[in-house]
Amino acid sequence: MDTNPTAGQGGAIRKLIGSLSWYVKGVLGEDSYLKYREHRLATHPGVPMLTEREFWRDKMDRQDANPQGRCC
Repeated sequence: MDTNPTAGQGGAIRKLIGSLSWYVKGVLGEDSYLKYREHRLATHPGVPMLTEREFWRDKMDRQDANPQGRCC
């Protein structure tokens, strides 16, 4: 019989790290391209979409042209 109380904590720690990673990516905007793809596929199926590189270049160009409050 396994009496190790920490045996099941590995999965809980991995889940916590995954959740924390998901949260940080959302706050920093790292998931913006994935959200863009999901939106485009849902609302404009069959229409060509930007590559990830094109998406980020466009996003940065729009932010430079229309500055808003941001940290950097």
